[in-house]
Amino acid sequence: MNPDTLRDPRVTPIRPDIASRALEGLVPAPAYVDPRQMRVSAAAAGIHAQPDLASEQQDQVLFGEVFEVLREEGGFAWGQARRDGYVGYVPLSALAAAGPAASHRVSAIRTYAFAEPSIKARASGPYSLNALVAEEAREGRFVKVAGGDWFIAEHLAPIGVFETDPVAVAERFLGAAYLWGGRESLGLDCSGLVQQAQLACGRACPRDTDQQQLLGQPVEPQDLARGDLVFWRGHVAIMLDDKRIIHANAHHMAVAIEPFAEAVARIAAGSTGEPVAYRRL
Repeated sequence: MNPDTLRDPRVTPIRPDIASRALEGLVPAPAYVDPRQMRVSAAAAGIHAQPDLASEQQDQVLFGEVFEVLREEGGFAWGQARRDGYVGYVPLSALAAAGPAASHRVSAIRTYAFAEPSIKARASGPYSLNALVAEEAREGRFVKVAGGDWFIAEHLAPIGVFETDPVAVAERFLGAAYLWGGRESLGLDCSGLVQQAQLACGRACPRDTDQQQLLGQPVEPQDLARGDLVFWRGHVAIMLDDKRIIHANAHHMAVAIEPFAEAVARIAAGSTGEPVAYRRL
């Protein structure tokens, strides 16, 4: 494990009383605990800073993702999300026993599932792009998933079949509300948009802007092209082309497209300042 990662509490499953067994011999702790794998059974659930829904939502986990539980307390599970490594508290009500490995991911921007293989049956969701499911049965155009309802087959893609253009994926979120710590299709933040676009293309991606800033290679601002990332202090945008960006931002409180030069001037006029990095993935 990278020594720098061991100093980052966001992705290091350790606290004053316990640590994950994976850290034994790497960091000192009073006790080491074997993680218990659980599966997200809610359409989406927040990863919170404290075992309290009123505490900061730092990330989200989506349906079918694995959350490795190290301790349960006050109706919450403390542990680590397998997909992006984020550590925090998830409501126990949003988790279920681990099931079979995912066979498909949700490939629609969002979709509903049904209690029976009928669009007239009780619906659950909506489930967001990149949620994970394990196929259990098929009937016509419906797929029954383990631990869940019946999904429309056209809204699922087999694991290993991915998108090819992360910018096109980001555009599908256009108009989605800005949500701090969000990754779901109805609401997400700037780094959540980047992460979701990359995951849909089969590329691992960390959660926060400072982590994402380490990806890829530097590029000069005059050479920016479609798909490049522009970083400010605490913010990231995706180049739509050489003159426009798409980003989830608190100015529009939504995923929006705007001219790059105008965004730079607007953001520089506030407390964030000028861009600090340009990266090509």
